[in-house]
Amino acid sequence: MIKIDQRIFVVLFILSYLTMLIGGGLLKPGYSHISQYISELNAVNTPNAALIGWFGFIPFGVFGLLLLSVTSKYVPLKGFSRIGYWLLMAEPIAYIGSAFAPCDVGCPTEGSQSQLIHNTLGAITYLFTTIGLIIISLSSNLSGKMRALWLVLAIVWFGLFSLMLEPSFSEWRGIIQRLAEWIVYGVLTASAWHFLARAKPQSL
Repeated sequence: MIKIDQRIFVVLFILSYLTMLIGGGLLKPGYSHISQYISELNAVNTPNAALIGWFGFIPFGVFGLLLLSVTSKYVPLKGFSRIGYWLLMAEPIAYIGSAFAPCDVGCPTEGSQSQLIHNTLGAITYLFTTIGLIIISLSSNLSGKMRALWLVLAIVWFGLFSLMLEPSFSEWRGIIQRLAEWIVYGVLTASAWHFLARAKPQSL
């Protein structure tokens, strides 16, 4: 049996995100990380869309699900607060779903059936993630400072999501979306690393 340090899942999650974001951007001529949504990396009928979806979005979503599953055994959440934790799975699921239901060019609010499914996935994941963070902030197993942190994350996440959809900020929507993910994903990966560092290596 090979013993593995479960923090490898944090590393794989981060690497898959960077591969999707940076690698996908390099494969997309004229793509702007400042003004374009991440979903536009695999927009319908754009260069290398399928490649970015299958080898960018799906691996990132899978590693996100694996990280949440592995870490779930060690987080100090019980009862109702664990529902909040599992709601965070909406985010990686949405990325996987985006590979199968890519947005139209420009990711409009209306469009093809694929765009409508994509928009529904996006709305669900942002809502579920916000609710999940709020529920976690209510956990009696966390200190007052930690509860405040998770509540602030929920506010920042939903606030930046709302700002991203504001037409007057359309030229900045890409970086706004990335900022929301960097803040929330950063705290989640740092927390996962902390809890997994105290876990015993697992056999494969």
